Amino acid sequence: MKINWSRPTPRPARVTLLVACAAALAGCARSGANPVVPAPSAETVPVLYMTAGNPGSGSTGVIRELATEYAGTHPHFKFRIESVQNNDLSQKMQLLAASNDLPAMFSYQSGEPLLDLIRSGAVLELQGTFERLGIADRLNPVAVDLLKRMTDGMGLYALPLELNIEGFWYNKTLFARYRLDEPRTWDDMERAADVFKRAGIQPFAVAGKDKWPITRLINAYAIRKLGADAMERVYRGELRLTDPGFVEAAGAVQRMAQAGYFGQDPNTIDIGSAMRAFTQGQAAMIYTGSWAIRDLNKTVAGRIAPEAIGFFSIPLAPEGSGSLDEYPVNAGLTTSFSSEAYNEELGDFIKYAFQRYGQRSMDELGLITGFKADTTGTGVPPLTRMVQRELDGASRTALWFEARFDTHAQMTAWNGAQLLIQGSGYTPTDYMNELQAALNGRSG
Repeated sequence: MKINWSRPTPRPARVTLLVACAAALAGCARSGANPVVPAPSAETVPVLYMTAGNPGSGSTGVIRELATEYAGTHPHFKFRIESVQNNDLSQKMQLLAASNDLPAMFSYQSGEPLLDLIRSGAVLELQGTFERLGIADRLNPVAVDLLKRMTDGMGLYALPLELNIEGFWYNKTLFARYRLDEPRTWDDMERAADVFKRAGIQPFAVAGKDKWPITRLINAYAIRKLGADAMERVYRGELRLTDPGFVEAAGAVQRMAQAGYFGQDPNTIDIGSAMRAFTQGQAAMIYTGSWAIRDLNKTVAGRIAPEAIGFFSIPLAPEGSGSLDEYPVNAGLTTSFSSEAYNEELGDFIKYAFQRYGQRSMDELGLITGFKADTTGTGVPPLTRMVQRELDGASRTALWFEARFDTHAQMTAWNGAQLLIQGSGYTPTDYMNELQAALNGRSG
């Protein structure tokens, strides 16, 4: 029999009561345990998870592990992961949605692109679903609030497999060698970068090939110049990207690239290469989110030890209105569900997996997610505890640069950011003019 991986096969009505009973028994089991009674099934239940994550690692690996456990007591449940390149993900999902062929589970941007799928009814509202399944208490309210803000209050349509703060990670050994303190101002950070460059050490590892690391730097400066709500004010029409503070932010990043702080030709460097440059001690700093701690927590020969890695908040911009206890917070690449694919079978699996997901991710990866977990255990890595402290101490949160952009504006932001740092004569004013035009719905 050919399996339709796009959506689960509906189960005959005569077994619905048995499924509900089995789900109830599974819910009574202690979190982390297998369901007490296997749910009977007369037909194959295929669930395809299309994701940009590596099937064998990170959050995708945890979900695969949970799916394997679930399938052990539900033999007709068939789970498959299909990997998609991150840069191709948005376009792929839009094409599948247009043909009414979304997979049961899929990774997607949780900002403006998801709104199109919400308005068309293609994706499942998850807070109500979790309430009906009896697992709403597993969600972290901070993550739920963040994701609902990004859907104009329409509801929760994406699961926060991660919960991250962003900032600068640095090599403590290199900073100590050159007697440098954690920068508190942007000027302090550029002075430190100049010290490293003169010493023959690349100041920053920047994955320009992946584009978004460049716009993250622009956003970092902008929220320190204009405040944590800068991009939300752009979305509401209260600020324009052509305003002086945004042009100054793009100029600051371009200046750093022109000074050689990002190394030679950063637009050829992907995120894996950038992380290797940092963890192998070839670059002194990297701007990224706390999703990186699952890699930074590892003790590996030839890499800097986890205890030699520090973190500092985005430094203050000259005459800016931001503060050091304000952080960009995001839920990483979120996971959504097809509303058409949802049925009791898929709900039973969701209940099993996401009762356990948060604690399993913490225990196995030291990963902070948008699900509740105990972080007080002795096995929790120091970097993970540090991130949790920073999250707990944040006074305000900020969205990332493209969070409220549609797909066209997002691509304009990414492609223009590469031009900005490659020394092509493309100016910060050019960049912000083009990006504002994209937000206005014009092409130029």
